[in-house]
Amino acid sequence: MIPKEVLRQIRRIQITTSRMVTNVFCGQYQSVFKGRGMEFDEVREYQPGDEIRSIDWNVTARMGHPYVKKFMEERELTVMLLLDLSGSSYFGTVNKLKRQIAAEICSVLAFSAIRNNDKAGLIVFTDKIEKFVPPKKGISHVLRIVIEALYFIPEGKKTNIPAALEYLNKVARRSTVTFIVSDFYDTGFEKPLSITNKRHDLVSITITDPKELDLPDIGIVQFDDPETQGAFSLDTSNGALRQEFRQNALKIIQERKKTFDRLAVDNVDIRCDIPYNRTLFKFFRMRERRLRQ
Repeated sequence: MIPKEVLRQIRRIQITTSRMVTNVFCGQYQSVFKGRGMEFDEVREYQPGDEIRSIDWNVTARMGHPYVKKFMEERELTVMLLLDLSGSSYFGTVNKLKRQIAAEICSVLAFSAIRNNDKAGLIVFTDKIEKFVPPKKGISHVLRIVIEALYFIPEGKKTNIPAALEYLNKVARRSTVTFIVSDFYDTGFEKPLSITNKRHDLVSITITDPKELDLPDIGIVQFDDPETQGAFSLDTSNGALRQEFRQNALKIIQERKKTFDRLAVDNVDIRCDIPYNRTLFKFFRMRERRLRQ
């Protein structure tokens, strides 16, 4: 039995995200993602006028005369949501934790998929796969995704993005539109990211709290690492230390951006102190313009 307070919160998110989907995202989602892929249908004998690049050379060699691949447009999409619930997602200094913002973004994207009659699925991960919700259609299925994203309690604390991407490639045989929502505090994910981006239409959504970029001047503070369980103290009144902290934080962001750009992976930077609907809307508009060029 789901507690009444939980049901009320889910209902609030459903109303809020449904309004956002209807008024803001639905058109952009449809024009940016809908029906872009081509799915293999069958092979048939070559006919005059067929494009040379569509020839299936393996079948042609076996049969002794030309055969071509026939494709049909994929009008139904499968949207996969990869949600990082490692220890660092339980950080937040504005109004919400990073995991709450990530869960709401997953809700918006899931509602967008269902409104366009597409399937939506969810993979929750830390340093292991915590939960897999296979893609399906329907409002009841979306509500299950919302509940899992909001209230699932993971066992792991650390982050393993490569494992999440490898799991996606195992369970998703056909091409999907995949959003990976994480703060990307991990290493070694470049190769799995590249492989996944070739198989799927991959979009990374990076969640950042403003205090992860700037230390406040509040004296000596003990910090607890939620992923390693380590602890250390810093004198935040030290201006040089605060400057070094900011430079290191910006360097991490710049290196991450270079990685996404080099691998041609679309990235959306979500700041916890800026309404995410504005940032998502700008991304959809940018991608729509780029595809029209």
